[in-house]
Order: sequence, then structure tokens, then C-alpha cells
Amino acid sequence: MRMLRAGRIGFLFLLACACVLAAVEIVHPGRATRASGLPEYVTSGVFTPAHPTASAALKDFLDLHPEHPVQPIAYTHTVHLAKGLPCTFCHVGVDQGPEARIPGVKVCMSCHQTIATDRPEIKKIAAYQARGEEIPWVRVYNYSESAHVRFNHAPHIRAGVDCAACHSDLTKQTTAERKVNLNMGYCLSCHTQKKVSIDCETCHY
Repeated sequence: MRMLRAGRIGFLFLLACACVLAAVEIVHPGRATRASGLPEYVTSGVFTPAHPTASAALKDFLDLHPEHPVQPIAYTHTVHLAKGLPCTFCHVGVDQGPEARIPGVKVCMSCHQTIATDRPEIKKIAAYQARGEEIPWVRVYNYSESAHVRFNHAPHIRAGVDCAACHSDLTKQTTAERKVNLNMGYCLSCHTQKKVSIDCETCHY
């Protein structure tokens, strides 16, 4: 009985420590890079459900995500959208396949080779290009591998679902913020309202 009680206390202590570590990392997030030096959004080509740190694993398990993750470049959606730049210019393939690709440094510099070259954030981008590095953007929306979700952007775009439905109004955001909780309840509610499939196989594998 005493051993059982001690075991429970030990487990609760470890859980509390892990929660503290996760909270610290949420408040002071590090750069989203792996041991390989690649940004999190760049795949190594090898599937693994592993997490880079224990606190990252705990945050994933508890579905904890920072609302406003710190980005390496203070990209402002407000300015670019106001100038008429379509989402598909930076997020290539969003209307053709599952992923809304995160723009690489070459995409940014295709415009900023000549536009606003004197601004501090543009100089940061130019420095990444000069070093031959990609910008280590931090993903704002994603699904845990353990959720086994296969979200596909293309059919949603074809169905006329506005980007703001899932990403909130980006014309009012500077760096992207996590304004919508894309949990199962949110998705099921939307599918039910639009009278489309809510079969498990529609979204899960």
C-alpha cells in the first residue's frame, strides 16, 4: 500500500515537473530546429513520431500551443495582403494538394531583392540567403502525428472555404497567430453545417 502511494506521489511529481518545463518553453520558445539543424517544417524524409525534447512531447500530448509563436522574421500578413498579394503566391500548392507550403528564402527574395531592401527584417532575410540557410519559420497550425489526421487543403479551397474560416482574418494580423482551435469538434461542426462527410476515414488514417 505504501509503495503504491509512493509510486503515485512520484508520478505526480514527475508530471508536475514536466508541466513546468512545458510552460517555460511556451513562454520562452526556442528556435524550431532539430538536432540536424533543419527547421521543423523541413522533412528529413524519415518518418518518426519522436519529439526533439521531453517538453515538446508533453505539449503535444496536452495539445498546448502558443497563440502567437515567435517567428525569426516579423513577417506582416497585413501589409502583403493589403497590397493584393494572393495567399497562393507564398503558400504554393495550397489549391492543388494537401499542404500549404511555407515559403523559402528564395520566394521572399524574389520580391525583396529590390523592394524595401533597407528595412531590418528584409536585411535578415537577405542574410539567410547569403549564408545559404532557410528561414526557420515556426508552424502556427499543425496536427500531432498521434492524431493521425490527413488534412488536405485543396478540396477545401475548391469548395470555397475561406482561409479565414480556419486561420482567422489574416488582414488584421502581423505575424500569424493561432486564433482558431482546429480540434475535432470544430471540424465536425463545420462538416455537419456544410452537409459533407463526417466518416472517420475522411480525415483520419
